[in-house]
Amino acid sequence: MTDFGHPADAIPTDKTALKPAVRWMLPQVLLADWWIAITPEGEAGSPKDLPVGANRQKAPVPGTALDALWEPHLREAGAPPSLHEHDVWYGTVIQALAGDRIRFLGLAGLAEIWLDDECVIRTTSMFIAYTVQVPRSGKITLSIRFRSLKKALAATAGRPRWRTQLVTSNGLRLQRQTLLGHMPGWCPSYDAVGPYRAIEHFSGPGAIESCRLSATLRGGTGVVNLRIEFAEAHDRQADLKVQVGDYFVPLQRVATGSFIAELSLPEVELWWPHTHGEPTLHDVFLVDGTAELLIGRVGFREVRVSRGQDGKGFGLECNGVPIFCRGACWTNADLIRLSSDRDTYIAWIRLVRDADMNMIRVGGTMLYESRAFHNLCDEFGILVWQDLMFANLDYATGQADFRESAVLEIEQLVERLAGSPSLVVLCGGSEIAQQAAFLGLGPDQRAMEFFETFLPELVARLKPDLHYVPHSPWGGPMPFTVNAGVSHYYGVGAYKRPLEDARRAGVRFATECVALANPPAATSPSARRIEEGPRDRGVSWTFVDIRDHYLRDLYKVDPAHLRGEDPERYLDLSRAVTADLVETVFAEWRRPGSTCCGGLIWQLQDLAPCSGWGIIDNHGIPKAAWHGFRRVSAPIQILLSDEGQDGLGIYILNERNAPLEGLVRLAGLKRGSVPVVTAEAAITLEPHGSISISSQDLIEGFFDISRAYRFGPPEHDITIATLHCRRSGEILSEAFHFPLGRALPLNDLGLTAVLSQQDTDWFLDIAASRFAQAVHVEVDGYRADREWFHLPPAVTRRVQLLPGPGVATRPTGFVRALNGVQSASIRECQ
Repeated sequence: MTDFGHPADAIPTDKTALKPAVRWMLPQVLLADWWIAITPEGEAGSPKDLPVGANRQKAPVPGTALDALWEPHLREAGAPPSLHEHDVWYGTVIQALAGDRIRFLGLAGLAEIWLDDECVIRTTSMFIAYTVQVPRSGKITLSIRFRSLKKALAATAGRPRWRTQLVTSNGLRLQRQTLLGHMPGWCPSYDAVGPYRAIEHFSGPGAIESCRLSATLRGGTGVVNLRIEFAEAHDRQADLKVQVGDYFVPLQRVATGSFIAELSLPEVELWWPHTHGEPTLHDVFLVDGTAELLIGRVGFREVRVSRGQDGKGFGLECNGVPIFCRGACWTNADLIRLSSDRDTYIAWIRLVRDADMNMIRVGGTMLYESRAFHNLCDEFGILVWQDLMFANLDYATGQADFRESAVLEIEQLVERLAGSPSLVVLCGGSEIAQQAAFLGLGPDQRAMEFFETFLPELVARLKPDLHYVPHSPWGGPMPFTVNAGVSHYYGVGAYKRPLEDARRAGVRFATECVALANPPAATSPSARRIEEGPRDRGVSWTFVDIRDHYLRDLYKVDPAHLRGEDPERYLDLSRAVTADLVETVFAEWRRPGSTCCGGLIWQLQDLAPCSGWGIIDNHGIPKAAWHGFRRVSAPIQILLSDEGQDGLGIYILNERNAPLEGLVRLAGLKRGSVPVVTAEAAITLEPHGSISISSQDLIEGFFDISRAYRFGPPEHDITIATLHCRRSGEILSEAFHFPLGRALPLNDLGLTAVLSQQDTDWFLDIAASRFAQAVHVEVDGYRADREWFHLPPAVTRRVQLLPGPGVATRPTGFVRALNGVQSASIRECQ
């Protein structure tokens, strides 16, 4: 299957001006005027049975019924229309030739495809591409009926071994449909119905029907393999060659319209995750001497799984270098339309890269994303952990038709993404084995041959370099064991464990972690529903309660009282504590000596305006937790850990390909401004290296830097570790320790915020005479590229103010710090 696009997702925007000579090779997106109509379930059995005068209206395709029927101005306040209890009809008229093929890349719901008055196919999966052949030439009435899903969900087929509270209907175990819209604890109840992916029209000779690219490494040589199928034979196919850079090779015909090629590239430049190197891609062209067609981009890398010294771990090595994988779990960029293009995805993927994340997990409760998503992950150097779309339910994998459909789904997915260097892990699904184990099923009772035996063999045959994991979580004596294999770690978070549990738990690789009710920024449109937060169905508590637990523990306040007396202060502290938790957990996991090889926050972005799990809100505005993650995720990083009587552990990481010559400075401050102890040391790190230092190695004589001995009154309240570039003096990274806790007394900090402009860009220079905790910016229409950071005294920190859509006004607002008695109004540069 091409999934060229719409149809050319693989073609960068600067190369879309195709020469007319190559258009014969491309399928065309079916551009037509579509209508939509809603009828009671079963009222119209065929297009001719539709009621006369049925309420038809125009509909975007690709798109969903919800997008067509739900007026944009009603979406913020009103409830969405209910669709699953009805039949939804789409229709149009197309001009076609006998033998033309129409391919539907994604139909959400249970669809019937009609050509004139004949039903030519009934679909069972929204994750499979379906193709129909046009029987005659001329004008054809093309209709799609999406049958009532509610009726299908009432069907039974054997008794499941377990049921789950996650979804509203366990009948979804018999369907290949997304769980989005069926999980009311945290996902809006939007009914997914409609042709959400492009529809392609193959007409005339020679269009590419399927194209599979793969790239492998053999020593230092990159090898590109191509298998291409044309809809029909064409005279010009015999002259085609595949070309990468200066290397090319003719296509080899293996059957009528079917060709293969293998091209070797000696001493090829490798693809890396962006945190560790350059994500180099190579354009692959089809050429015939007079024209060329870009059919895709490939990257060359070798990824291996490391199980650790005890064989119980899970970690990834890329090109021989261990990678600490960090990032978040993707939800969806547009829950109403479901399908997104490059322009929609790119803002989200930039935020992933800007936070120095190097992995995204697309979980089994979500949706397979389009090729445009994976293209951007390739370009930006973001690794992808891809779940199959199975989660929590006891799926009917023993039924022949269900199993056949699932296998075709997986085959099409792997074919579509075979050339993507960012795709490194394919997982059977989310929390299926965990759900069975939590409900008391023993190992034999919860065994799943399809996920644990059949799929490993299938994936190894389809793509040998793709690493398969049966479940997430998986790997220990119980599926939810956190100190073996891959885990969903919510010790710090939902289970209210102390911060020290991040080390004590011995996590190896957390494919979900740190789920918190993260408040949106005060200036975000999502802030109007800031009191709402996610919850698991069937429990008495919410994740706002979890956040309040840590707020009480770390900042020594009564959240309920503070919320009533000073709601603004309550929300500031709530934002700060989410950043603290994220930073603390990942600092522990990234330090040398940690057992952990990766952590993915649950979730990247909210699906609705609220204090959701996402570290970015549904309007694309980063929250405090995103900034906290960014503080601890840089490729060049300094970290601190409290080692009790042994002082502070100081850790310097260099994930880059170049050596690092740095200077480490340590300072303990009293009252946030007076240095009572200082020390420094020069360090040199090799590429992809790290070093561990004890504060006792740096400080001459006894100093109770961790406040472990308590021989007298506290000597300091803040410790700052700074990593400088030895040559330029530039600050590369900072880390902070609070020996007396984070609840610092309020003071006049001498906080200032000076506005300046360079060309069309606005900047703030922020400084303070005392240590400023969790500095944040509030400017209507703008967001700061960095905030919720700690600011040492007498240091100026420059942040850029990024305007929202359509904002061109001069920035006005203020800057606050958590331990400041007053905010600082933004003033002009004199």
